[in-house]
Amino acid sequence: MIDLDKLRGIPQAEGEPVFAEPWEAQAFAMAVSLNKQGMFTWNEWADTLSAKLAVEDANKSGADYYMHWLAALEEIVAVKCNVTPQDQEDRKDQWLRAAAATPHGQTILLKNDPQAC
Repeated sequence: MIDLDKLRGIPQAEGEPVFAEPWEAQAFAMAVSLNKQGMFTWNEWADTLSAKLAVEDANKSGADYYMHWLAALEEIVAVKCNVTPQDQEDRKDQWLRAAAATPHGQTILLKNDPQAC
């Protein structure tokens, strides 16, 4: 069970998380899935996200909550998997190329990237 109380500021309705866009739910689900797989503890996740939100509080820029969620997810995966920011950018580019090369309605697979080996 996820302890939402440890996640300061998470948008909720009736005790459940709410999302304005599909990508927000996907980022949320990825963090939950990686936690369940043992990549990180929920306390590690809450600490990483809290650090991102603390920067937001200091900057007062009003950026979207789930942008911080995504930044925290990228950071914790990078630390836990020893992935560089360049590795992350390269993988994002691979997925974008794969998506562009995949016909509408079909599953996007990384092997669809025309530059894939």
